Amino acid sequence: MQSVLSPAGPYGAQIAQLTWLLFGGGAVIFGAVLLFLLVALLAGPRSRATLGSRRFVLAAGVGFPVAVLGLLLVHILLVGRAVSLPVPGDAQALRIEMIGRQFWWEVRYPETESGAGFVTANEVHIPVGRDVVLEVASGDVIHSVWIPALHGKIDMIPGRVNRRVIRADRPGVMRGQCTEYCGVQHALMAFFVVARTPQEYEDWLQRQRRPAAEPEDEFLAMGRRVFGEVGCGACHAVRGTEWTARLGPDLTHVGSRLSLAAGALDNHRGTLAGWIAGAQDLKPGNAMPSFAAALDGPELRAVAAWLESLK
Repeated sequence: MQSVLSPAGPYGAQIAQLTWLLFGGGAVIFGAVLLFLLVALLAGPRSRATLGSRRFVLAAGVGFPVAVLGLLLVHILLVGRAVSLPVPGDAQALRIEMIGRQFWWEVRYPETESGAGFVTANEVHIPVGRDVVLEVASGDVIHSVWIPALHGKIDMIPGRVNRRVIRADRPGVMRGQCTEYCGVQHALMAFFVVARTPQEYEDWLQRQRRPAAEPEDEFLAMGRRVFGEVGCGACHAVRGTEWTARLGPDLTHVGSRLSLAAGALDNHRGTLAGWIAGAQDLKPGNAMPSFAAALDGPELRAVAAWLESLK
């Protein structure tokens, strides 16, 4: 799920091919050096004299490295140019905004002709077979986005928007990671890229644009009420309710996400309850307080159940 050697798109494939070239070429050169070493240690005087001759030293020690490294430099520059295509400037290009925060990812889908924009977190959904302009920025310190299966890393700089074109050629789930040290929980700052067929992607967009569903029973209604009473709405937004804060992830459809806490936990009712009760035990230093002392058992289970129902 997170390997440059398992590309899922054309830009990732070119980087993977370059990686195999470097691995393969390095292995061949290493083997040749070992062979020459064995010859120097075990061969007869004539062979050893040949290896120590001025001509051989200049050819193998100067000419060969200059030729190989020169050709490799040209190839690397060509690959770099191919994967760093100009960002489409037309208004019809599919654009997704991604903002790095300590220690999670805010993902924004701007308004388009097909519908209103919305905000989600820790997941990037894209259609298969289409270039996507990923516009990245930071809300606090320097972060960096790396999706090995799709492209190389790109930095998130406070006060600056960087852009990268990504593309997936097959459906699937790919893992991404922050690759610039950004604080105590840098290692637990992952996300998922979900590539869908064009129709599945449009269906997903329509579901995400809807406001949060109303509670279906008294237990879920209790969870929604407790959510507001303990102050969760001071940091989180839930579209369709009175809670519109932006300090933490948007929770409108949190129950449909693959993970919690930026890839740190699987997403289900049990982990939701555990995260609410002990966020600082599970991921110390993040901005989410632990609510174990503020909620009793039934209240905690109700809030977790209500959040799980938001799909």
